[in-house]
Amino acid sequence: MTNYIENAIKVFENNFALKKNEKVAIITDDRMKQVAMPFYEAACIKGNETVFLQFPAHYKSGEEPPAIVAQAMKDADVALCVTTASITHTRAKKEAAAEGTRIGTMPGVTLPMLEKGAIEADPQVVEELTARYTALLDNAEEVRIEKDGEVLSFSVAGRKGIPSTGVFREKGQAGNVPSGEAFIAPLEQSANGKLVVDGSIAQIGKVKEPLTLTLENGRLIDATGRQGEELLEILGDTDGRIIAEFGIGTNPSARITGVVLEDEKVYGTIHIAFGSNKPFGGVTEAGVHIDCVVKEPTVWIDGKKMMEKGSMVE
Repeated sequence: MTNYIENAIKVFENNFALKKNEKVAIITDDRMKQVAMPFYEAACIKGNETVFLQFPAHYKSGEEPPAIVAQAMKDADVALCVTTASITHTRAKKEAAAEGTRIGTMPGVTLPMLEKGAIEADPQVVEELTARYTALLDNAEEVRIEKDGEVLSFSVAGRKGIPSTGVFREKGQAGNVPSGEAFIAPLEQSANGKLVVDGSIAQIGKVKEPLTLTLENGRLIDATGRQGEELLEILGDTDGRIIAEFGIGTNPSARITGVVLEDEKVYGTIHIAFGSNKPFGGVTEAGVHIDCVVKEPTVWIDGKKMMEKGSMVE
């Protein structure tokens, strides 16, 4: 446990520039309390006023946490959310950030992930790559993804690219820890075509056999295979099936682990998510947000190839 605490201290110092007088809230659930504890111990060792909040683990990614948790996030200077499912794209996180809280979300993080992988990345490299691809998305209108002969296209016109570096030094900054992605909310009714997913899926894990997603007018209408059936069940029959996000991984140290927190950050991958996207510039509030990671895709932005089979095109 000592090594985990040492790395947790580094997260507070390197990712949050935590100050002595700042209040810290560690948010977790019944399944993740063991992984959350090193962060609680680390904040206490640093001498910060710290609280540890634990709630039942029966919720989906994108679903709102209990009201008492949402309030604690607002009251803290730094909130670290070590949870089973993600609360990254929730009103609770958005409203706490608006109050000035610096927030790190770590859905599904494991103890081995605290030792190596994405968490080891050079923050400067991640910040530089993320800035580059965020600027690309900022100026984009159309995205086209090709994988194993299938093509998915959609519009991002008028939407803003968003950087997620995992570094939160200023009030109100928030995102994943560890991180490394540039992402954007596609126009919700614009996506058409098929996408082969062969990396991992949030709350499901590594893809066992590549599955094909079929989208019509922004809505997921079919997903092949047993894991495809699981995905459709998690998303439900209503707005959970609407395209929510397109993201580009920008962390060279990240690996495919089966935990989307790290998987979607892998340099040379992209991901598509379904469900809620209102917290980052879209219009959908679905109570769920599920990411699907694609390895080695070919991607065009406004007709210009920016990635070929997972290799960035300069």
